[in-house]
Amino acid sequence: MMDIVQPALVLLIIGLVLGVILGFADKFLKVELDERLEKINELLPGYNCGVCGHPGCGGFATAIFEGEGKVEDCKPLKKDIIEQIKEILAAKPAEATNN
Repeated sequence: MMDIVQPALVLLIIGLVLGVILGFADKFLKVELDERLEKINELLPGYNCGVCGHPGCGGFATAIFEGEGKVEDCKPLKKDIIEQIKEILAAKPAEATNN
């Protein structure tokens, strides 16, 4: 019976220590993303069709956010959505969070 309890306690202690380390890592090593990129990605249709020349809508959102693509390359987008994305791109990061 003691042959099973001791390894179980060791594994429990290791699990607790690693859990605490992961908790601190999540809190202190968090990468903050620009909210404008998330808003652009939400406005895209989500078809992942590849017509724009990127592997999906997420890749396209990153490309236009970084200035490597044009919003007009996404053929399914409606003109009003294109204008909203252009407004988001023109806004500064602090301004984009207030919209």
